[in-house]
Formats: sequence, C-alpha cells, structure tokens
Amino acid sequence: MKPTIIAGPCVIESMECLEEVAQELVRLNEKHGLDIIFKSSFDKANRTSIHSYRGPGLEKGMQMLADIKEKYGLRILTDIHESYQANPVGEVADVLQIPAFLCRQTDLLVAAAHTGRIVNIKKAQFLSGLDMEFPVQKVRESGNDNVWLTERGNIYGYNNLAVDFRNIADMHRFTDTVIMDCTHSVQRPGAAGGKTGGNREFVPAMALAAKAFGANGFFFEVHPDPDKALSDGPNMLYLNDLDRVVASLLMN
Repeated sequence: MKPTIIAGPCVIESMECLEEVAQELVRLNEKHGLDIIFKSSFDKANRTSIHSYRGPGLEKGMQMLADIKEKYGLRILTDIHESYQANPVGEVADVLQIPAFLCRQTDLLVAAAHTGRIVNIKKAQFLSGLDMEFPVQKVRESGNDNVWLTERGNIYGYNNLAVDFRNIADMHRFTDTVIMDCTHSVQRPGAAGGKTGGNREFVPAMALAAKAFGANGFFFEVHPDPDKALSDGPNMLYLNDLDRVVASLLMN
C-alpha cells in the first residue's frame, strides 16, 4: 500500500505560488500513482513574532484553497486554531489539522470531529507518543473515527528539537495512519532572531528513518524558493527536490 503524502507551502502567499506547487503535485501523482494531499495554511496564528506574516485569513484563504481543489482535483489539508473555524474549513478541506501546540484543546478537537472530516492531530513537542491516546479519544468519543496522528519532534533544550522515532510505533496503537512531519521536525524554533530556523538538508533522512520505524504517511512543506518564503523557509524543501524524496520512500 502506497504511503499518504502531504505537501505544500507553509502558508498561503499568493495564488501563483499555490498553483505552481499544485501543478507539480499533479505531475507527481501521475508519475508515481499517488494521491498527494495539498497543504497550506490560511493563517499561521503561532508565528514567533507579532510582525511575522500570517496569511490571507479564513475567508480569502479558504476560497483560494477551494479554487485549487476544483481546478487540480487535489485533496486539501489545512490547520485550524480556533473552534469556530472548523465548520467553514470543513466545507472545503478533506483533512483538518490540529497544530501541535493545540493538540490537547478539547473544544478544538470536538469541533473538528463534528465536521466528519479526517482529523490529523500533530503530537505536541512536550508530549510522548503514548500521551496521544487521549486526543484521539476526544475525537472518537465525539463521533468521528477518522483520526490520524503526526510526529514532529520533541523540545530538546532551547531552540532545538529531537525526534524519538519510537513515538511512531507507540502512536500506531491508537490509529492506523501515523505521519512523519519531515520538515517541521528539522526546525530550530525561535532560533533565527524572532523567527524559526531549520536544517532542510536533514529532511530526506528524516523521512527514511520514519519509514523504517513504521510511518505510513509523510508531510513535507515545499516551496519554489524556500529562501524567499514568508514562513518556515529554512526547513522547507525546494519544490524541485520533492520528486526525489518521494521516490526514495516508494522504493522497497
């Protein structure tokens, strides 16, 4: 069974950027026989600095994602940060993502569950894989069994993350789909003077290591020119490199 692949720019910057990425994902789908899920955020509410770019907002951002979905036939994943966002986002997105910092927020999880969409919960940087039993339970006991979990590393001192790949096996106890966030796991949170740094050169190895530990989904933030991106540039993959990384995951 082929893995679940999620890819796209960190935040919605422009329709031109979304379309360039979408066109490449369609090409990769056809080349590799995949169903890559398109990801981008309409609002990055957890940026390091109040001066950082957040995105176009709920109404405009969801319209842009709806246009991508209609034009390119791609499934859509995006984050929600507040409970009121769940219903309008669920009208467009196939997967509602719960940010890591918010994975214990009961009202947010329940609102996402009530949309009937897949709920992808990112494991908090301060929790273990086994701790994720309870966020999953909140969604399921709200009437939605479509729950995924995502590993994205743990806090390791200041401005650093480390990945304990055993978390992948632990989270498989609670859901069939466990995703490795290969780009956020190489972040250096807050390490770039009011914004997040990162080491994108480690992304391919993160993906392969996660596969060895049983991950069956992989999350990549990609951008045509990450060094000019408005959010998470240092840890995003160049769009042109995604094909090679995906191909490595499809090898036996």
